[in-house]
Amino acid sequence: MKNIQLSGAMSLALMLAACNGANSTNEAAPEKAKEAGHADEGVVTLSTDQIAAAGVQVAAPLVGGSGTIELPATIDGDPQATQVVSAAIAGRVVALNRNLGESVARGQTLAVIESREAAQLKGEVEAARARLALANSNLSREQRLFSQRVSPEQDLIAARTAATEARIALTQAQSQVSAAGGGGGGFNRLGIVSPISGQVISRPVVLGQTVAADVELFRVANLSKVSLSLSLKPEDAGRIRPGAQVTVSASGRTATARISFVSPALDPQTRLVPAIASLDNGGNLWRVGEAVTASVQLAGDGGPSTIRVPSTAVQTVEGRTVVFVRTATGFKATPVQLGDAAGDTVLIRSGLSGRERIATTGSFTLKAELGKSEAAHED
Repeated sequence: MKNIQLSGAMSLALMLAACNGANSTNEAAPEKAKEAGHADEGVVTLSTDQIAAAGVQVAAPLVGGSGTIELPATIDGDPQATQVVSAAIAGRVVALNRNLGESVARGQTLAVIESREAAQLKGEVEAARARLALANSNLSREQRLFSQRVSPEQDLIAARTAATEARIALTQAQSQVSAAGGGGGGFNRLGIVSPISGQVISRPVVLGQTVAADVELFRVANLSKVSLSLSLKPEDAGRIRPGAQVTVSASGRTATARISFVSPALDPQTRLVPAIASLDNGGNLWRVGEAVTASVQLAGDGGPSTIRVPSTAVQTVEGRTVVFVRTATGFKATPVQLGDAAGDTVLIRSGLSGRERIATTGSFTLKAELGKSEAAHED
């Protein structure tokens, strides 16, 4: 970058020399004008054409607000609305009822697993159901005999206890089937159902595949809200609060998110601070895994009179921090006092009113030309 800036300075010097040479018919007047132009300290005299040729861009300072930082981010599924769907038993996949991207409702069957373990679980349910029927029958008989004073109360209590235990056993067997999946349409089959409503975003299995217990079959996500994963510099993270506004942009789309979490610890690998923002995705504009640009609002130093300039506009001349302000004849190096940096901008505490036009790029070229001109003036 320094080489480019020095090259720009040299180009500007050559161009100025050429302009002076072209006016050889009236050398005395330009020399006097040049000398007068640099008589004031920190002044660089340039015409509009010379400014454009040197690549110097001019703009107004940023007034108001507390500043923003721009950084890359990634769209993630909301961790509170994403579910991995798996089978609690091993078996063979005999049906896949949903493809990638399709919508599913909570409780809807996604796949069917065929397994001996499924047959065993369902057999236990049927056995428990038969034992409960027998226990209920015995309880009814004991109740009738007790009412006729034929059977003692002790037999009635025993029958009632047996019926209760049989009911608990049936509930337990049914819970085991439910935990493993569900129905499935066959004695040796279990249906795997979706735990939430949403869209299928992953399906790593194929029909006929034999899968182990707890292997992922589907991943279902409710994408009406998504998350934005950010990595912040520690100095910026201290100025970002939950609720801060984030402007998200990519491929002609723009939306507004809100910071929901800023980690109190640095990532051990990147040494950056992880942060998460929540983004409404009701129109399905944003895709999980998509790379976007995030502009995050910073806290502190805010107000309607706050002045910020691009960091490229700031230079150091003879130990003073300056910004080059546009004048009628060129630029003037104006001393300023800096505040906190905010991404690519820096706060100006004093020295500017906010109504000036300043050199936002190419300020190093102006600095080099200022140094050359002042040295020539001293000679």
